[in-house]
Amino acid sequence: MVSYQISPAISPSMPKGIPYIIVNDVAERFSFYGMRAILVIFMTQYLMTDDGALDTMSEEDATSYFHLFVSTAYFLPILGAILADAFWGKYRTIIILSLIYCAGHLSLFLDDTRLGLIFGLTLIAIGSGGIKPSIASNVGDQFSQANRHLLSRAFSWYYFGINIGSSTSSLMTPWLLENYGPSVAFGVPGIFMLIATVTYWLGRNKFVHVPPAGKSYIEDLTGSEGQRVAKRLLVIYLLVAAFWSLFDQMGSTWVIQAQSLNREVFGYEMLPAQIQAANPFLILILIPIFSYIVYPFMSRFFRVTTKRKMCIGMFLAATPFLVTAWIETQLLNGLIPHIGWQLLAYFLLTTAEVMLIVTCLEFSYTQAPQKMKSFVMAFFYLSISAGNLFTALVNQIIQRPDGSSFLEGAMYHLFFAGFMGFFAVLFFIYMRYYQEEYIIQE
Repeated sequence: MVSYQISPAISPSMPKGIPYIIVNDVAERFSFYGMRAILVIFMTQYLMTDDGALDTMSEEDATSYFHLFVSTAYFLPILGAILADAFWGKYRTIIILSLIYCAGHLSLFLDDTRLGLIFGLTLIAIGSGGIKPSIASNVGDQFSQANRHLLSRAFSWYYFGINIGSSTSSLMTPWLLENYGPSVAFGVPGIFMLIATVTYWLGRNKFVHVPPAGKSYIEDLTGSEGQRVAKRLLVIYLLVAAFWSLFDQMGSTWVIQAQSLNREVFGYEMLPAQIQAANPFLILILIPIFSYIVYPFMSRFFRVTTKRKMCIGMFLAATPFLVTAWIETQLLNGLIPHIGWQLLAYFLLTTAEVMLIVTCLEFSYTQAPQKMKSFVMAFFYLSISAGNLFTALVNQIIQRPDGSSFLEGAMYHLFFAGFMGFFAVLFFIYMRYYQEEYIIQE
């Protein structure tokens, strides 16, 4: 039986396993966001029957299905966390579920019917959802008190890797769909998921493998400490869910809106789904800008804490949907706004993401007892699930029997802007009284 390191080395340097986690993260995010980038276009333009006839969905149904899939993918981290922390350990959980993940991509590659779509998305939701808390918390597992000062940098690299993968795939897969069809467009992300799985296997001797806690883990979760942590953080994540109800509409509502805009940029007409690449590209730019310029500048005027960063991010997140609401009014008046206006919305939402979500990843890890790191990360992802479920339900509720909507055009976008603003106020009130903790391995 192979013996692995079960506690981090006492060293002031960056842990040796971090590069393998980052490379795995880049490839896995390429696979997920590449597949996700073309889902709405695939469902509304390419979906087929067994006989080879078109079997496409309406825009509202496609939006609802898209957010239902994302919601499922981010609900399953709860189960993945229990598997990792209680029974299998993080490494074994990631390897097994990554293979299921690969099988989901294979289904989308082979079958362009509704059955293939549902089967493939189900496997991808199980695989991607199950590994999320383990990968995120595995970053923190590599650190001791001796190098805890590098933890924020590692999580920034982790999030940086997410966006390298998502930005390149958001540009590539819509082009592949347009020029080579669904099989190739879904097949390439599948290859990247296989690369992610192999990379993680290659790093197995570099990682700290925290042993599963067994039955005691379940006792910890249901005990007084587990309940205390759950109550403290669940409120935060339910409030942050409002952000995700807006954020993931970049892959649905904003893609549909982009179809009606002037998308010519420097003589090249961008595909509607390619606009999503703006978010990860902006992340790559804004993370170092905020780390080395914006936050140091802000610290001249007030203490820049994690709580303050997240509060500012929550309020800022309401502004992008005011921009997209204005775009809708222009379309209603017969005008064709340039895609640059939507890019402004992307900039505002991405800025909010940097301040809120990047900070929240580190915050989540540090607030959890050692035995509950993966579970708390799963709680964080549960906020994404709740936000997308809300958006899916809204898109079903607003449909009239005649095919029209209760929230037409700008009203839809203004509804979500107001919804975000209301939850930002609640978040600010709650965080004023929240007492931070800082828990990391000795």
